[in-house]
Amino acid sequence: MRYYTFLLGLFLAVGATNAQNTGEGIPASTNVSNAGYPRLLPDNRVVFQVNAPGADNVQVDLGKKYDLVKNEAGVWKVITDPQVPGFHYYSLIIDGVVVADPASESFYGMGRMASGIEIPEEGLDIYETKDVPHGDIRNRTYFSKTTGTWRRLNIYVPPGYDKSEKSRYPVLYIQHGGGEDERGWVVQGKTDIILDNLIAGGKAKPMLVVISNGNVSRPGMRAGGYNDEAMAVFREELFDNIIPFIESNYRVKTGAANRAIAGLSMGGGQAFYTGLRNTGMFANVGVFSTGLFGGIARQPGTEFDPETVIPGILTNPESFNNKLKVFYISVGEQDPRIEPTRKLVQRFRDKGLNVEFASFPGGHEWQVWRKSLNDFAQKLFK
Repeated sequence: MRYYTFLLGLFLAVGATNAQNTGEGIPASTNVSNAGYPRLLPDNRVVFQVNAPGADNVQVDLGKKYDLVKNEAGVWKVITDPQVPGFHYYSLIIDGVVVADPASESFYGMGRMASGIEIPEEGLDIYETKDVPHGDIRNRTYFSKTTGTWRRLNIYVPPGYDKSEKSRYPVLYIQHGGGEDERGWVVQGKTDIILDNLIAGGKAKPMLVVISNGNVSRPGMRAGGYNDEAMAVFREELFDNIIPFIESNYRVKTGAANRAIAGLSMGGGQAFYTGLRNTGMFANVGVFSTGLFGGIARQPGTEFDPETVIPGILTNPESFNNKLKVFYISVGEQDPRIEPTRKLVQRFRDKGLNVEFASFPGGHEWQVWRKSLNDFAQKLFK
């Protein structure tokens, strides 16, 4: 009962701070309508305020846990350290119970619905809505013979798709990370806005972007991680279900030169395996912030060997150079994956493999992946 009392107090906190001019920065853009907190200060510190008079302890977990302090009215408050620009998941912890903040919009990430906060980056407008022609995100349902279930995917179609009845378009298949699904690249990643702006500026070719759910298991099994079983079932879902659905229902160009595959983190591993093992299907491969190469905890004896995973990539790089139009790898500069990634990129280049590499300020987070998509998309289908 006490737990529900706390939640009621939290919901009351939303109304209590509506439209208040507190003098403490501005409300975050990710707040629910008219919620006054959390607030952003000019130096990117965040002010959190929670009305929970019956609580004994309140924290906010924003990658780092902060203890809130209660005043005489039972309102808890804290000001965090400066946050790096971009999108960050966070949670409230009320007497040890992890809850979403009712003052914030919720996003599917970390394997559950979680609060999120957007910290703006000064001078960056790649995902700002502008007065340009806009494409469309279409949510579709298809039947998967692999899983035996109906599944959902999102498709970005470029401006003018419905009017240009004779035009056909290349396709980028892009994958989310672990703990996310087909909503990630749409909501957190802002794919449609990024592509709208690039296409309007003549920086990217008009294309479809297919955003599917990469969490795939056959009946009776649970696939996951970077093992061959997980990659095989993902490949089957993509090749036997998703690509045929897209090519049967949308005006798209076929052939490897007109297909690209990319992904972040877990999805980057899926793009690496699936793209490089199937260059007859994909001539463009983008790998963002994958832990496949290292920088994350591994069991002893599981060090990454690219030649074992992709035969010929080190011993016959010219065959890949001839088949791949774009092979692109990116990572955040504060991501623990960066040093193993840099070493592998250099190893590829020393062997004569053509690979484009980019790094962006930030850790393992959406700001890096938004910039990666913005950069990668400009290189495609030229």
